[in-house]
Amino acid sequence: EKAKLLRSQPAQTVEPKGLLYVQQREFAVTTPKDGSVSILGSDDATTCHIVVLRHTGSGATCLTHCDGSDTEAEVSLIVSSVKSFSNSTGYGRLEVHLVGGFNDDRQLSQKLTNQLLRAFDLQPDDIHLVTFCVTELNDREEQDVHFPIIYGIAVNVKTAEIFPATFPEKGPDEDLRSAHVLTGATLTNVYDARTEQLRIGPYFWRPFPHVDFWLEQDDNQILQNLSTSPLAEPPHFVSHIRSTLTFLKEHPFPSRSLFPDRKPRLYKKNEEGLWEQVCSDKI
Repeated sequence: EKAKLLRSQPAQTVEPKGLLYVQQREFAVTTPKDGSVSILGSDDATTCHIVVLRHTGSGATCLTHCDGSDTEAEVSLIVSSVKSFSNSTGYGRLEVHLVGGFNDDRQLSQKLTNQLLRAFDLQPDDIHLVTFCVTELNDREEQDVHFPIIYGIAVNVKTAEIFPATFPEKGPDEDLRSAHVLTGATLTNVYDARTEQLRIGPYFWRPFPHVDFWLEQDDNQILQNLSTSPLAEPPHFVSHIRSTLTFLKEHPFPSRSLFPDRKPRLYKKNEEGLWEQVCSDKI
């Protein structure tokens, strides 16, 4: 019933003000006390799942975008991150919302759904499954081709409302963060709720293999080879991958060109509610 209700809502466009956008293999956790961020969100999930974990007592909320790379470790990480903000409240419970995936040919969505359920089940804490809108419950069919109904969701940290969403602005450092994922990153926390700062990096990778070869390929080759579900990708998938590959070509050694001082790139929301880079020597 909850899945049906969620699927029936049109996707809302979320503007950058007060938004913390979470990319694939990233997570962010904050509380209703946060003066900078009121909405956590992620989209472009095809076989991926977006997970929201919330403690009803403290209101601490985590959103992550899982792709099945190391589900058990990821679930442990997000549970402990939410609990670290919830220790002082004796009441309340942990609630989880799972959204994403569809009936894809390779059954990657189904596999990820099973992994997530198992990983949450293995947690020593009681976790209550509140929203389950994944795989077959998030599937639509058009001329024998399957697609997800919901590609992205947002959670309002203050009201706990969860709704289908799209995000015109996915920054800052979109290419850098995507490059981190494409080179095999593990799940990364990108936000420090105590200082209300977005922290990107420092990230290090080796030169991406065959980057020139991939950049020479036509759109269809990129789609067929670099997507888990070529027929269901959003229209900007290929341009996003090209942009990330170009970034990897320009920065084969991030320790030299991006993080020479080994410090993260820090951003804070300005008066308009938009991210602005902070000089690291001010910390």
